[in-house]
Amino acid sequence: MADSSKKMQIVFASAECAPFVKTGGLGDVAGSLPAALVRAGAEVIVMVPKYATIKDEYKAQMEHFSDFYVSLGWRNEYCGLEKLEHDGVTYMFIDNERYFARDYPYGFFDDGERFAFFSKAITESLQHLPAGFECDILHCNDWQTALAPVFLREFYQGLPLYDRVKTVFSIHNVAFQGQFSDTVMEDILGVAHIPAAASQLRCDACSINYMLGALHYADAITTVSPTYAGEIQTPEFGEGLDGVLRERSYALQGILNGIDVAAFDPSTDKRIAANYTVDDRSGKAVCKAKLQEELGLEVRDDRPLMVMVTRLTRQKGMDLVMYALDRILAGGVQVAVLGTGDRDYEDGLRYFQDKYPGTMAARIEFDPALSQRMYAAADMFLMPSKFEPCGLSQIIAMRYGTLPIVRETGGLKDTVVPYNEFTGEGTGFSFTNFNGDEMGDAVFRAARLFWDNRDAWNQLVTQAMSQDFSWTRSADKYLDLYFFMHPEIERPAAVVDEPVVVAEKAEAEPEPQAEVVAKPEPKAEEKPVEAKSEVKVETAPEAAPEAEAKPAAKPAAKKTTTRKTTAKKATTTKAAATKTTAAKATTAKATTTRKRTTAAAKKAAEAEAAPEVKAETAETKPAKKTPAKTAAKKTTATKTTTAKKATVTKSTKTKAAAKPAAKVEETPAESKAEAAVEAKPAAKTTTRKRATTTVKKATAKTAAPKAEAKAEEKPAVKAEPTPKAAEVKTAPKATAKTEPAKEVSVSPAAPTEEKAPTKKTSVRKATAARKRR
Repeated sequence: MADSSKKMQIVFASAECAPFVKTGGLGDVAGSLPAALVRAGAEVIVMVPKYATIKDEYKAQMEHFSDFYVSLGWRNEYCGLEKLEHDGVTYMFIDNERYFARDYPYGFFDDGERFAFFSKAITESLQHLPAGFECDILHCNDWQTALAPVFLREFYQGLPLYDRVKTVFSIHNVAFQGQFSDTVMEDILGVAHIPAAASQLRCDACSINYMLGALHYADAITTVSPTYAGEIQTPEFGEGLDGVLRERSYALQGILNGIDVAAFDPSTDKRIAANYTVDDRSGKAVCKAKLQEELGLEVRDDRPLMVMVTRLTRQKGMDLVMYALDRILAGGVQVAVLGTGDRDYEDGLRYFQDKYPGTMAARIEFDPALSQRMYAAADMFLMPSKFEPCGLSQIIAMRYGTLPIVRETGGLKDTVVPYNEFTGEGTGFSFTNFNGDEMGDAVFRAARLFWDNRDAWNQLVTQAMSQDFSWTRSADKYLDLYFFMHPEIERPAAVVDEPVVVAEKAEAEPEPQAEVVAKPEPKAEEKPVEAKSEVKVETAPEAAPEAEAKPAAKPAAKKTTTRKTTAKKATTTKAAATKTTAAKATTAKATTTRKRTTAAAKKAAEAEAAPEVKAETAETKPAKKTPAKTAAKKTTATKTTTAKKATVTKSTKTKAAAKPAAKVEETPAESKAEAAVEAKPAAKTTTRKRATTTVKKATAKTAAPKAEAKAEEKPAVKAEPTPKAAEVKTAPKATAKTEPAKEVSVSPAAPTEEKAPTKKTSVRKATAARKRR
């Protein structure tokens, strides 16, 4: 069961950590990722060796927290824990002067012993952490901490405190694995007598490999970019560990590094000549001019300045640089290089500096402040690595608006989008193969864009500076992994406003349904479809106001269209009837249509349960029918037809409401047609008997309600019985303009009961009149 009260508690172990000690990307990661994890809600303790090179200002802030002894082979070594709070993160420095009081972190004959001690001290320290901190995740980085998962499993497994600890091992560069003579296995590590450990650490007949041990023992393995995670599983990039990495590929994933966007911010960086932003880059031009002057280069803004801040090694692509540098410098590109490394490369750079004064500058040194000025001043940043797990330099360069030129490998491929001259997309330039000519071509592609199309160049710079490479995204992915390994710890969930969206959808749905139902209704004049008419009417109330206000729920629109295209929609009862009357169709047609309408109306009325509407419909139809028939027949025939229809309507009270009402819905839109229908009967029927005149009057009364009742019929789903034709007269107009008045739709029902009596009364009056005469 998930524990909602407990936070994820992580111990992050690294041999270097900015700002205390840093020689490469590992220091940047250890300095930034823990802080991002803390911001995401985790509790983190970072463990780092207490090197002598750490600045005194930090040493002065350290507080002695604990000390104990660590067994290492036959030795017992002192270990002190010095605590320091910095930027919200807790740091624990492993103190042992014999191992760490040196002027540089690595490169000593006893590195195997020094970092075996560091790994053992990390696992032992888990028992000496601040109260309330119980380690859930031990996150180790690179070979210097690789033995911690081995020691934890072999020497501490089973102890209550260690049972909950899950181990994560991150590969920052698989080329550095920590290989040593197998004599250290017993003398230092003390695991020679443990067959499982001895076999899983050994990499050949006489050597052991610290990183190999971590790959076997860690619960999860990560590396610093997705592409690199795939590359190291191949012989070309796996450096001999590709086999075990393929075996454990299910536990391996690549999570892209980020950078400290606050520390690397051109708008606030105090180390550069002038600050600038993505919107106003005038300060970058100042930075370029200042750097050119500082390095002895020609101060020209029309020449692209390309820089390198790197270790001078083959891995960083220095072979390609030496091959193509002559061509690049002769082509008019200024080059500046900062770094140290192999003597051959250092000497080669000095040679080109002498050969191309004012165009080439080499600074064979390590100068962090100068590197910042170079990032800010340059136009292009060259990084042609043979392999690159992630790489931070190209990310920093983009942050400062300097376009990277990289080889498509590892993190370089994941972070730099090559420029597409057709779409304008991209954040830099790239080439595929480890080849000097390809690298030179990529450099000149960039240079030509700089010279020939400055607008496209500036847009590319804007896109590069707008990229998000903060640690927030990376930290979230690490937390995904941590919580996967500890499902019992509940991860705080982000609040999502999904319910609102769902509600909106729910409200919107009735309308579409009404539409769908409405379409079949007009087409099928048969009874089965009328049932759908009923469903439509029930869902309509919500959309009714709109339907009446705009002349239009779907059905209304349909009917209007039907009227306009009578020939095509002849089957539509409502439209057919209205159209026939307006166009004075033949008697046969009118009769057929009305019959269909009556039959269909019966079905709808059943579902609607509005007996009153039925009556009105029955009466209305005769009114329309009479004009058509009158032209060819006598009033007696007309009266007979009317009586018959009235009878039919009564017998089928439940079926007369929906269809007629829906049919007349088009009538409101056609007031003229309606008027014609009423006018004709009046004129022709007047020449007949008084009974006919009476019928005409009754018809006229119902005609008006009829139109309105039809217009409202859609919205008005279920009517409440409101008898009396009088009410029908008043309600129509008000209802047609307002909401779906259910009362009005009901009033149509009143005529049903009133209609028959009205006719009978007419007959009685006529008879009485004769008698009097």
